[in-house]
Amino acid sequence: MRHIAANGLNLLIAVLLVVLGIIGWGVSAFRGAGPLQQETIVVLDRGDSLPVITEKLEQDGAISNGTIFRIGARYTKTATTLKFGEYAIPAGASMEDILAILSSGKSILHPITIPEGFTSFQVVQRLDEADFLSGEITTVPPEGMLAPDTYNLQRGTPRQTVIDQMMAAQKRILAAAWEGRQADLPLDTPEEALVLASIVEKETGIPGERPEVASVFINRLRAGMRLETDPTVIYGITGGKEVLDRGLRRSELQTRTPYNTYMIDGLPPTPIANPGRAAIAAVMQPAKTDYLFFVADGSGGHVFSSTLREHNRNVAEWRRIERQRQSEQN
Repeated sequence: MRHIAANGLNLLIAVLLVVLGIIGWGVSAFRGAGPLQQETIVVLDRGDSLPVITEKLEQDGAISNGTIFRIGARYTKTATTLKFGEYAIPAGASMEDILAILSSGKSILHPITIPEGFTSFQVVQRLDEADFLSGEITTVPPEGMLAPDTYNLQRGTPRQTVIDQMMAAQKRILAAAWEGRQADLPLDTPEEALVLASIVEKETGIPGERPEVASVFINRLRAGMRLETDPTVIYGITGGKEVLDRGLRRSELQTRTPYNTYMIDGLPPTPIANPGRAAIAAVMQPAKTDYLFFVADGSGGHVFSSTLREHNRNVAEWRRIERQRQSEQN
């Protein structure tokens, strides 16, 4: 009996040693350096289960034993905290390291820039061209209601989510600017201010000019003068869906449309583009001037004037510059 008991104890000890050895080997494999020789990118899609993620990591050569990886994920309670996204796995990363990376949510971010003055149609086009985004945008958002900026986005982010983010940002920007606006502006609502900001945005690309350009339109509205601005006429022709790569025809300037500010009083019915924060601020806090006119100065900026006579001289000078440039090209 003693012999049998001794054999049983020895067997139990042997089994325990084997189990402990297996556990030790598993822990070592889980925490030890992984097989990757160089950094690799792993993409976790929305809804990926632990087995699917494990298979992806095995296929990418990031782990050498899927079973240990799954056991480790459950033991460390990270199996349910893995987040979708695109992750950089460094060379030699252990399974423990990989789980920490995939649970952090610090995935690779892709920048996408929406320039100031883009129309909503152009914004949708740019998002459609970004192949790291997902889903569709079913309708073009309202003109002016998207905030131009550089957005850093995860792979797989739905395009509609990006649109919603842009709209929320523009709403916040507009509300804050309207709250701090100058007194007695000839604008009744934030929406009217947004319309004018879009015109300012399309009239000048020089940041320092925006308050002066805004002052011209503010002064004209106060005086009951028509805005007479080409970008609105162009928008009436293109609807913001294309670039008009030619000058406006006289017939177009004389055709009444809701956007022809040579023919209508006041503001057009909607913005003509998505203005940036600076253009919105310029409309809410325009420069204090008596300017009523401006024209290109030949260097990318504009020259401003308070009287029609002065403006006509500036226009004549601009035309002289244009003729000189044309003769130099010929």
